Amino acid sequence: MKLIEFEDLPVTPWKNGGGVTRELYCHPAGASFDSFLWRVSIADVSQSGAFSSFAGVDRVITLLEGEGMDLVSDSGNHVLLSRLRPHRFRGEDQIAAQLEGGACQDFNLMLRRGAAAGEVQVWSVDQNLEQGCNLLFCVQGRWDVLTQDGEHVTLEPRQSLAWDQPPGKVSLRSLSAGSVLIGVNVNLK
Repeated sequence: MKLIEFEDLPVTPWKNGGGVTRELYCHPAGASFDSFLWRVSIADVSQSGAFSSFAGVDRVITLLEGEGMDLVSDSGNHVLLSRLRPHRFRGEDQIAAQLEGGACQDFNLMLRRGAAAGEVQVWSVDQNLEQGCNLLFCVQGRWDVLTQDGEHVTLEPRQSLAWDQPPGKVSLRSLSAGSVLIGVNVNLK
């Protein structure tokens, strides 16, 4: 189990200058954009513009902060991201984002197609996970996390817990009203 402090993560500017990203976790550790199997990051989006292309990668994006982001594909499809609603798309799709009312922050899961499959879940009530998960991110409030092996951590806002292998049964307990937690489950093929 690894506790990750958001403030300790290095900030990396995007190639197009439209924002910055912070990598929460990458598997395998230290892998490049061409060799990761799965990756989780948080991006600050300061202006409208095109998404970077990631051929062969499935993506799940979840808006954390901001009034919304309209995603427009080259085929003309529109998806308006609203807060805490995960949206899946293919990394090679040509996507342009139009910010709705200013800067946004989003949570990103990237999965190498054919090597990893996964999902993002958002919880606001206590959970008992029979199979655990790979990563937890505390969006707001406080959460007690207890594994079947007796590991116990209290997550504060913007803290994460990550496991290379899910720890089996995990109990998640909200410690304050309005608490929100994101969970990432990944299966390597």
